Amino acid sequence: MSAAEAGGVFHRARGRTLDAFSAGMPWRKEQTADLQRVLRDVDSEIPLVLVSGNHDVGNVPTPETVAEFQQTWGDDYFSFWVGGVLFLVLNSQFLYNCSGCPALKQAQDAWLDQQLRLAEQHRCRHAVVFQHIPLFLQSIDEDDNYFNLTRAIRRELADKFARAGVKAVFSGHYHRNAGGTYQNLEMVVSSAIGCQLGEDPHGLRVVVVTAEKIIHRYYGIDELSEKGIGDDLMDLMKKK
Repeated sequence: MSAAEAGGVFHRARGRTLDAFSAGMPWRKEQTADLQRVLRDVDSEIPLVLVSGNHDVGNVPTPETVAEFQQTWGDDYFSFWVGGVLFLVLNSQFLYNCSGCPALKQAQDAWLDQQLRLAEQHRCRHAVVFQHIPLFLQSIDEDDNYFNLTRAIRRELADKFARAGVKAVFSGHYHRNAGGTYQNLEMVVSSAIGCQLGEDPHGLRVVVVTAEKIIHRYYGIDELSEKGIGDDLMDLMKKK
């Protein structure tokens, strides 16, 4: 999840258009403390993985905004293994607009190429990517817009992911559920637990990874509170 996901895409103040990071500055300290307080109540046996987004480092990130994220939340891109599955976490703001920090984008690119070579060589059970901005919302060939990566970048990345055996990319940013497939790669776009820009309920996506496949389902908060996770997903999670 994005560490500081908030409502709205752009905010206008005093005649100037500000990106989500700048507009949130007056409340950033309080919002950060609020989220940290809530996260402290999460069961300590549940690891938390935070994915940086535009509300964290800005639509046009800079070394300063990235450093602030790192000091508050940790690395802005990294990898980890669980049960033979490789997970890659990317800072997709570098892919959206790196004009304020080209060297940081180049460093992530080199790191990502190295990680994808490892995934291809080790033939891991699955490889999964987390990034805030989706590659695409429905189709690899869709028009460029604020909520996806540009065609040239998305296709280059999707081809790299497909060659390395990445099975799924999980993203947010759109504040609506969406997604599609490209070759053997699934693009999964999840709506928000907070601000909704469509008709989806406030909610979250439950993902179950087995040796054979990756299964996921979006639940509204009310549905999850009243009925819990579906029996079929619970049964899969109980299997060793």
